Amino acid sequence: QLVESGGGLMQAGGSLRLSCAASGSIFRIITMGWYRQTPGRQRELVATITDGGITNYTDSLKGRFTISRDNAENTMYLQMNSLKPEDTAVYYCNTDLVTIWGTRRHDYWGRGTQVTVSS
Repeated sequence: QLVESGGGLMQAGGSLRLSCAASGSIFRIITMGWYRQTPGRQRELVATITDGGITNYTDSLKGRFTISRDNAENTMYLQMNSLKPEDTAVYYCNTDLVTIWGTRRHDYWGRGTQVTVSS
């Protein structure tokens, strides 16, 4: 199970910190990632982070967003600074993990958390 939190309404220029907590029959979470989606558009990558700390960002978000994770707590964060109205979206958490039964799964998604940035 993936549960996102931390979304809300923020004025442009402000900051928000999103969290994603993973729970269940998890042996190892290889990669955790944030994606976002606006109505009528495809879900797009925001950033990913491996359990070794290797990060990957969508180029347009580099410098404003920072992804991090706590491996011991199976939790991931997204620090979003200098928010812009175009950052308004539902933000989703995704994982690439191995279950305790040895199955690799990359199709777990959270329900999302809404981020709204006003101008």
